[in-house]
Amino acid sequence: MFLTISGATGFIGRRLLQLYPPDQNSLVVLARKNPCLNPLIHYGHWDPAVAEPSRELLHRSEAVIHLAGEPVSQRWTPAVKTAIRDSRVLGTRNLVSAIGKMRHRPKTLVCASAVGIYGNRGDEVLAESAKPAKGFLPDVCADWEAEADKAREHGLRVVKIRIGIVLGADGGALEAMAPLFRWGVGGVLGSGKQWMSWIHVDDLARMIQFAVENEKVSGVLNGVAPNPVTNTEFTRQLAGALHRPAFLPAPEFGVKLLYGEMAQILFASQRVKPAAAEAAGFVFRYPQLRPALDAIFA
Repeated sequence: MFLTISGATGFIGRRLLQLYPPDQNSLVVLARKNPCLNPLIHYGHWDPAVAEPSRELLHRSEAVIHLAGEPVSQRWTPAVKTAIRDSRVLGTRNLVSAIGKMRHRPKTLVCASAVGIYGNRGDEVLAESAKPAKGFLPDVCADWEAEADKAREHGLRVVKIRIGIVLGADGGALEAMAPLFRWGVGGVLGSGKQWMSWIHVDDLARMIQFAVENEKVSGVLNGVAPNPVTNTEFTRQLAGALHRPAFLPAPEFGVKLLYGEMAQILFASQRVKPAAAEAAGFVFRYPQLRPALDAIFA
């Protein structure tokens, strides 16, 4: 298969590349710097928020997978918020604009989004049909998806994957969390009642592959496992998987003092279900949290 991938050097992208070995596929990676991933993978320079990618880098692609974006998990200064928005909204706009100018276009665009679009929803069960919330991150996600949807005007099938908390051994949420628990200083965040919608990175990479290769799949897929847990339960299971105690709760005011506005995403409750993915026939390898954690820390 001929694929173009942005964000391939990130945590999710690296795992996705394992599903598309370059000796069996033709891969173009779009990045601001040459990642030197593999001599069989073609590198193409692209700064998403600045300009359109060269159409020469897209002209043979059957599908484009767009994962690039400024990390959200950092203190949100005004400059960082602008970078978060522009890297996603302008980046997707520039990508779709370039595709629209091509004579021979890809058939499919799979674009990342985030469960942050739902905002803080308490115990409400959120399928793909749930309405977006309002606020900085929900608004970014909604505008991001709207730019991706414009590719439909150029004849592409568009899939938007709303990604939750991604768990894996070499990055993602556990990169920051696991050391704290290993040191015995992990604990519940705030009340611990907030729902956490998580997914093993292997299942997310497979869901992206599923979206690329199944022509009947379109629209929104919630990129989460089918069994979300509360923060209290997540804390208990993570501590158990690491054979460590977890008795030091993190008060909400302290976390907000440390992280500022960004802390809101740590306390937002999102009980998200992957209804569309399961209805389309996707099967999770890790539907339950503890087996996922055990596999990661094995």
